[in-house]
Amino acid sequence: MAKQTAVKKDAAQNREPFKVITVNRQAYHDYTVERTMEAGISLVGTEIKSIREGKVNLRSSYAIIRNGEVWLENAHIAVYEHGNRFNHEPVRPRKLLLHKREISQLAGRIATKGLTLIPLKLYLKGGRAKIELGLCRGKKLYDKREALIERDVKRDIERIVRQRG
Repeated sequence: MAKQTAVKKDAAQNREPFKVITVNRQAYHDYTVERTMEAGISLVGTEIKSIREGKVNLRSSYAIIRNGEVWLENAHIAVYEHGNRFNHEPVRPRKLLLHKREISQLAGRIATKGLTLIPLKLYLKGGRAKIELGLCRGKKLYDKREALIERDVKRDIERIVRQRG
């Protein structure tokens, strides 16, 4: 009986509340997401304050594996307004925090299957900035058109159901 309560406590601790700061909607349009994973971000100085204010843009950003480390490229975190001369650079490479085992798995999948690492979401979890990375495959133009058509059909069906109910 004692084991079960310990397991329940661990499960309750994993359900920390988190606040979504930004979502990369363009990524869902341009890529098919095959797998997602959570990574921490190594930040300097005033970056976390700017993130808490919601001044982040992930639209054209991507992640790359360099020398056994994962780096977030092209993510824009605005300069903190109340910062001083030690303010951060808005667009700079930021190190993502993953285990070596996860990095080697990602490197293998990217090399063999032609996938890309794209940041999908940035959120605060337990007071720390986390990023949700997606292992993605690029969509062709006809795939994008099919997705738009499916979305329109679903919207029309929902509209008809609401009118009848």
